[in-house]
Amino acid sequence: MIMIRAIIRPEKSEAVLAALLEAGFSAVTKMEVYGRGKQRGMRIGEVTYDELPKEQILTVVNDADKDFVIDVILKNARTSPEGAFGDGKIFVSAVDEVYTVRTGARDDLAPVADAAAAETP
Repeated sequence: MIMIRAIIRPEKSEAVLAALLEAGFSAVTKMEVYGRGKQRGMRIGEVTYDELPKEQILTVVNDADKDFVIDVILKNARTSPEGAFGDGKIFVSAVDEVYTVRTGARDDLAPVADAAAAETP
């Protein structure tokens, strides 16, 4: 399993979430975050904004779905076809274990998208 963390512009989060849902990846966590990248914030006149508002979207997917999910995020998070500074970053990391809080059971890392599709009539 792979955890994908996308830090994107707040105005693009709904488009990304809708695209992930449409693609069958409904299990996500969304958080408001603040930070800066290489551009080190933004300066408008005499005012400097060191930390800019962003949204972080987390999802855990099967290894085989990683490239597809990243592509969905990239296509929907860009502010133009070629992208722009400040559009965000995507971080990918391995997930070694998953536990269900309610039961304390270790999950078998079943496919996330397939589980959602199986519940749909």
